[in-house]
Amino acid sequence: MISRRALIAAGISLPLAAAAKSPWAKSPWKGYYASGTRQRAVRFAGGDGATLAGTLLLPVWSELQKVPGIVLVPGSGPTDRDGNNPLAPERIDVLKRIAELLATAGIATLRYDKRGIGGSTPRPRGTLAEQERFFAWDNFVADVTAAHGELVKHDEVKSYAAALLGHSEGGLLVLAATPAITKNRPHGMVLAATPGRKLRDIVRAQVTRGAPNLLEAVERTMTAIEASGHVPAGLPPELQALFPPYAGPFLQRLLAFDPAQALLGLDLPCLLLQGAADRQVVPMEDVQPLIDALGKRGAPGEAVIVPGVSHNLKLMSWPSDSGFGGPIAPAVATKLVDWLVPLLGA
Repeated sequence: MISRRALIAAGISLPLAAAAKSPWAKSPWKGYYASGTRQRAVRFAGGDGATLAGTLLLPVWSELQKVPGIVLVPGSGPTDRDGNNPLAPERIDVLKRIAELLATAGIATLRYDKRGIGGSTPRPRGTLAEQERFFAWDNFVADVTAAHGELVKHDEVKSYAAALLGHSEGGLLVLAATPAITKNRPHGMVLAATPGRKLRDIVRAQVTRGAPNLLEAVERTMTAIEASGHVPAGLPPELQALFPPYAGPFLQRLLAFDPAQALLGLDLPCLLLQGAADRQVVPMEDVQPLIDALGKRGAPGEAVIVPGVSHNLKLMSWPSDSGFGGPIAPAVATKLVDWLVPLLGA
């Protein structure tokens, strides 16, 4: 018998719970009405008084018939609504490309700038305490909840057929926010390149691979943050990038967050999407706990690990390829559409 690990490592889709898949919804107006998309700028209240700016992308046929919708939650760092980070050497556009892909399949998307980024409320310039409060973990979780509420309030979107997709750290926020959404409860979730281990284990492994000389200092810093909720003063520059001074309360909560345990407590259909060439969330070490959690639930779940695909869900052409640019990998795009369309009834 082929083990679960072997199946997934080979890039095979593995259903983990019985689920009756409905056929693609076919409406008579499809094929007769103009294709394309409509884009709408939105602003909505996030957690603790912040205002979030985003983009609602709708299939043009939503003018005739309501469509399902999905919130796209960005990953870590100063990442904007499109999935771009000024620290990256080139444009990534992972969330923008996912939004465009899903629009062609009849699914609306709402993507937004994280607090402190782009058109959303900027980072406060006052005291360290003000900045720590602004970037608190609970505020980022509340922002996801608020984005879901913003999505389903639009007339073109089916409030009963909405979902959440989180990329990287965004998947952790989806796991944390979902239990708090009781009105128009999400119908499913996608965790893309999302780690299944606690942050401390992930950071330890990344530092061991890339900068083993810093491991002892990193361990001391994480221990101090866990104990106090604050980043120690006087860190060397190479650690300040990993542990910004204002991120203490956020990191304290994130270091304690167990993604696999959170997934165990959720009964929503869930798709795990992972690139086999991901250098940040490494298969199978970082992903296996989520796969194991899927298998223990009673809800439908599926895990797919795609060969040659990066952390940003892009196909890598050669070993040194950054995996930042280009379109979403075809296998990833196909799985997203094939899984979401019957789930949401697009």
